[in-house]
Amino acid sequence: MRMSLAQRVLLTWLFTLLFLIMLVLKLDEKAPWNWFLIFIPVWIFDTILLVMLIVKMAGRCKSGFDPRNGSQNMKKKVWYLIAMLLKLAFCLALCAKLQRFTTMKLVYVFIPLWALLTGGMVELGYNIFYVRRD
Repeated sequence: MRMSLAQRVLLTWLFTLLFLIMLVLKLDEKAPWNWFLIFIPVWIFDTILLVMLIVKMAGRCKSGFDPRNGSQNMKKKVWYLIAMLLKLAFCLALCAKLQRFTTMKLVYVFIPLWALLTGGMVELGYNIFYVRRD
């Protein structure tokens, strides 16, 4: 289940384009669609990424796999999984707020996004400043 770089870029571009077209139609009030419907391209793309990530993580369960070889790699994949779930939580909270299903304050809607951005900054700092001592 490997995709070439060109396929990943094309898939990302396609789903982003679909999302932006639907968003513009909604914001211009040309389409009276539900906000959850507008975010369907984002959720389809995230589902594809989650399935690919889970398949790669499940590959570690094969017999004959040495867990010492990929402990750093597994930590990175767990972070990716957490990041995807935080993004999903943010999108769901945002859609619920925009659709007026909840009276939640906007500050609370953005908590998953802030956690995601903070985690991303920590990972970036760790990757930049971490020096291996062999």
